[in-house]
Amino acid sequence: MVSRTVPWLDDLADFPDFPDAASALEEPNGLVAAGGALSPEWLLAAYQRGFFPWFNESNPILWWNPNPRLVLFPHEIRIHRSLLRVLRQPRFEVRVDTDFPAVIAACAMPREPGGRTWILPTIQAAYCRMFELGYAHSIECWLKGRLVGGLYGIVLGRVFFGESMFSLETDASKVALAYLARLLAAKGFAMIDCQMSTAHLRSMGAREIPRDEFCAGLERWAVPVEPPSHWPADLVASIGWNEIAVV
Repeated sequence: MVSRTVPWLDDLADFPDFPDAASALEEPNGLVAAGGALSPEWLLAAYQRGFFPWFNESNPILWWNPNPRLVLFPHEIRIHRSLLRVLRQPRFEVRVDTDFPAVIAACAMPREPGGRTWILPTIQAAYCRMFELGYAHSIECWLKGRLVGGLYGIVLGRVFFGESMFSLETDASKVALAYLARLLAAKGFAMIDCQMSTAHLRSMGAREIPRDEFCAGLERWAVPVEPPSHWPADLVASIGWNEIAVV
């Protein structure tokens, strides 16, 4: 059961009344509220405040804003020599926004037999709706006509809020993240929100920053600068890997 020490949000409210981020619990780290809805209005309001939904079938909607926050600044992406060889081959065909529902469905698959997922059907439906509206995007790795890796997330202003990634072939998710960082850097994005800290993401340049620093960045950067829309199919065509420094 969720702790009742966090505010309960009314899903019938005209506009979500999220609490201040500083009120988030220390344990579990970042839990800030429960209840509410997954409509586009709720999700947009949540992301602008640094909150994201994360829950399982046993809980109501739970909203989180952990401290510290893992972020990746696009120009700080680390490309290791072995990954650069894969990027230059190229082994995978990288696409954007061509099959968002398939990407989120693949991300929802349990990582091990009998495992559980937080990307429930309600989450998938909500983010597919955000994709239809142009707020959500996918980076996809294809191999011989088969989707084998990728990631998805939400865009607000100059911030990409990463949600999940998957890989069915070695290096597929790393390739997707590398392309995402290069694309966002070229488009003038300031930050990729990685939410929770993992060794995989830290190895590629992500680092932890205090929650108040993260929220201050959102005030500057998570401001819409253009109408939401799908990314053009040829967006990856301009990405090259010949002048990349390796680590």
